[in-house]
Amino acid sequence: MNVETDEPMLADLAELGEAVREALSGTGALAQADGNFMPREQQTALASAVADAIAGRSALVAEAGTGVGKTFAYLLPVLLSGRRTLVSTATKNLQDQLFFRDLPRLREVLKLPTTVALLKGRASYLCKHRLVQAREGAQLPDRMAIRALARIETWAQATQSGDISELEGLDERSEIIPLVTSTRDNCLGSECGEYHACHVMKARREAMAADVVVVNHHLFFADLSLRDTGVAELLPTVDVAVFDEAHQMVEAGVQFLGKTLGTGQVLDFGQDMLAAGLQQARGLAPWQDLVAACEHAARELRLAAAGPQLEVRAALRLSWEEVTRRGAALQERLSGLAEALKSAAAALDANTGASPDFGRLQARAQELAAQAARFQGPTPADRVRWVDLTPHQARFVESPLDIRSMMGEQRAAGSRAWVFTSATLGDDENLSWFTEAAGLEDARKLRLGSPFDYPAHARVYVPPRFPAPSESNHPVMVGRASAHCAVALGGRTFVLTTTLRAMRTIAEALQGELKTLGSPLEVLVQGTAAKRALLSRFQAGNSVLVGSHSFWEGIDVPGDALQCVIIDKLPFPPPNDPLVEARVKQLKSQGRDAFNDYFVAEAAIALKQGAGRLIRTETDKGLLVVCDVRLLQARYGARLLRALPPMAELTSGEQALGWLRELASERAQA
Repeated sequence: MNVETDEPMLADLAELGEAVREALSGTGALAQADGNFMPREQQTALASAVADAIAGRSALVAEAGTGVGKTFAYLLPVLLSGRRTLVSTATKNLQDQLFFRDLPRLREVLKLPTTVALLKGRASYLCKHRLVQAREGAQLPDRMAIRALARIETWAQATQSGDISELEGLDERSEIIPLVTSTRDNCLGSECGEYHACHVMKARREAMAADVVVVNHHLFFADLSLRDTGVAELLPTVDVAVFDEAHQMVEAGVQFLGKTLGTGQVLDFGQDMLAAGLQQARGLAPWQDLVAACEHAARELRLAAAGPQLEVRAALRLSWEEVTRRGAALQERLSGLAEALKSAAAALDANTGASPDFGRLQARAQELAAQAARFQGPTPADRVRWVDLTPHQARFVESPLDIRSMMGEQRAAGSRAWVFTSATLGDDENLSWFTEAAGLEDARKLRLGSPFDYPAHARVYVPPRFPAPSESNHPVMVGRASAHCAVALGGRTFVLTTTLRAMRTIAEALQGELKTLGSPLEVLVQGTAAKRALLSRFQAGNSVLVGSHSFWEGIDVPGDALQCVIIDKLPFPPPNDPLVEARVKQLKSQGRDAFNDYFVAEAAIALKQGAGRLIRTETDKGLLVVCDVRLLQARYGARLLRALPPMAELTSGEQALGWLRELASERAQA
């Protein structure tokens, strides 16, 4: 097979496709390696389309339903082609799954010498320089943090990759991790004494030398924007770029292609400057006063963003118009922050000879001051601004509305294959929800349904006499209905909510109803423990799990451990979200129907994601309950029902509970 030429020949296309179909046949390499392997028409179709895109250096957008086996469908032609490939997926956990499980298995089956590499962001790797700083000067909050640092120091002596995820039991939210990892701002680069032994640089070198490199969407977009971790240098060298879980690409791109200014960044900078100043240039500048001025300015800016009447107890997003209409206070605070940062930069500049740290700190101060100045100016016409508020910080964001421009630039920059795949990319044949936002209208589109027998194994029920979502008693009724479903089934139920507020009310009503029914089932609620711990307890049995957005996708509970998924209401985007408002405004300016083209399309994608938790294997059975009468009454309801897998529809509560009792009986007899 000739796969090394710059321009693919027709023989390449035919030969690669033929090799892919042979490998996936009943007598092929996968069947020989695994006696349980069964050829799937949908998987072969997807793999053949990926092979065509690779050989033709073209773009493919493919929606592949649950159970198609899309991971092997794109990895197989990638490995057989021999072409240098970048694979991007949604999360670091999925990266690890690809790198440690799927790629090695397939490489062994195909008996190929392909080299693979895993590349994550800086925050995933131990920084030896900052580990020393943490040991010598960090103010650790408690004994738990001290023990965590001791564990990291022991592990640091043996690790080859420096990947923090190797440390079993270390919470990814631990306060220790930022102390022993670097950022673009505080990395010393080639001036660092540990530069040649740097884990980030080692991972980057391995990526540049590998045949297949696995990254994640956040890293991909952040690096294209900041050119910090190696993707920007890697992308021009690859022949194939594959994006799995592509439905998350647009939001990741919008988040990381924008400009940000966070008061937390300023506080972190201040702490780093104070530590460096007192350790390496004590008495040469009023370090404590300079840091105090920056921290005071940052806190004043957060208060100005929140407003005098606003008490922030949880994460909150405010539109730029809402923040700026309060008057001149915001501009004054931004100006004050810029001045404090400029004073800090001047002091650092005067002492750059004291340590390499000072040069990087000065650059950080100047960049933060520039961002403060940027947000004093007008918003560019093609961008949107907002403020993310938490109880402790404010984050100012200026972002594009989509990734059309960026993707257009990348596709025009070189001739390579682009493959985008997910179980949910739209609810029409053109997959418009994704292709419009990503500028991929000209790509080949492919829609492949699931090979699972949904009509036989799954049911969907929309309670016809349920309160409307706008009625005050709706969440309570969802909780009560969920309790009856869970009791009929014996637990094994997910309740997915569209908001955190509804989640709490539903969980309380569910617990109350279970108590009334005399049921011993345990109610697990998002936020009461780590996500992994909650899932582990759920799979142990006899429980109901109530969760919001983080449980709608990326959760895989196969078999009879989960047989009922209840969704409280249709997952429309929040209309007062600044990004949503800007996208609606853009559609209206184009003369389009924002409700149908945006709100309903977004709800269809999210609904498919939530429903996708139910059936995960060929033998799974279950019930989907959507407690929203608009599915039956509204003109768009039929469209949203069509977006779901082809489940048999039930029309009464008695039928729904009867199906659950039947599933419980089957499980008891197994």
